[in-house]
Amino acid sequence: METLRTPDERFADLPDFPYEPRYVEVDDGEGGRLRVAYVEDGPADGETVLLLHGEPSWSFLYRRMIPVLAGAGLRVVAPDLVGFGRSDKPVSREDYSYARHVAWMRQALLEELDLSGVTLVCQDWGGLIGLRLVAENPDRFARVVVANTGLPTGDQPMSDAFLAWQRFSQESPDFQIGRIVGNGTAQGAAPEVVAAYDAPFPDDRYTAGARIFPTLVPTSPDDPAAADNRAAWEVLSRWEKPFLTAFSDSDAITRGGERVFQKRVPGAQGMAHTTLAGGGHFLQEDVGPELARVVVDLIAATPR
Repeated sequence: METLRTPDERFADLPDFPYEPRYVEVDDGEGGRLRVAYVEDGPADGETVLLLHGEPSWSFLYRRMIPVLAGAGLRVVAPDLVGFGRSDKPVSREDYSYARHVAWMRQALLEELDLSGVTLVCQDWGGLIGLRLVAENPDRFARVVVANTGLPTGDQPMSDAFLAWQRFSQESPDFQIGRIVGNGTAQGAAPEVVAAYDAPFPDDRYTAGARIFPTLVPTSPDDPAAADNRAAWEVLSRWEKPFLTAFSDSDAITRGGERVFQKRVPGAQGMAHTTLAGGGHFLQEDVGPELARVVVDLIAATPR
């Protein structure tokens, strides 16, 4: 598997992101190895909060949440998915699949880092991957917070906004990552923030993962990932540990998606679900501290 590794100097002087990267290695599935990056903050003996980003962002997305969580005595772990951030980037779009992304994060987080007692916080593809990990390894997870995400099986139609984004990702000759993230916020992004989202991608060769991700979302019942997602829903339909929805109020892509979780997951019953005002699709940018406090309050209210 041919891969690229973004030069370290691309990540110099990131705004409000002073965290030194750490690394683990995973099998690429073809006999090679991939380096997976993550950042960590907070006390090592605190309860673990796992922050999973989505498409086309990286752990920088959580910079407004990490200080709040760590300041509350929680151990925060925020990885970069393969193809994003400081993690290695396979060059060929065919090297990426939904199953591989789940396998790579399973190995990095549960096998190499051996995380347990985890509170998962997931948005966008962070949910599509993270909820599969929860379903496969329910004993590793103590709580779940879902924000602007879903677990599609292809049995229900996707929103027009998502289908438009899917087409754009494949047809646009100019795929400007930072601008895409900025456009997915309610308040817009400052130039230095746009530059930070562009940093992992020196040129278009690095963007194979970002380009292909939207096509990996199951949009038909016979999608290669549909059966595994249905199996995950079977587990989640029996999940009784705390499960909280914290969607934003201004995301056309996932609007209303919280209802299926509230209806189908037993652990969501009676929870203090919230809708965060003033947040776009990337609500971590718009209302990150508010979302972090939701997580802190949940952990305080549901001791293990």
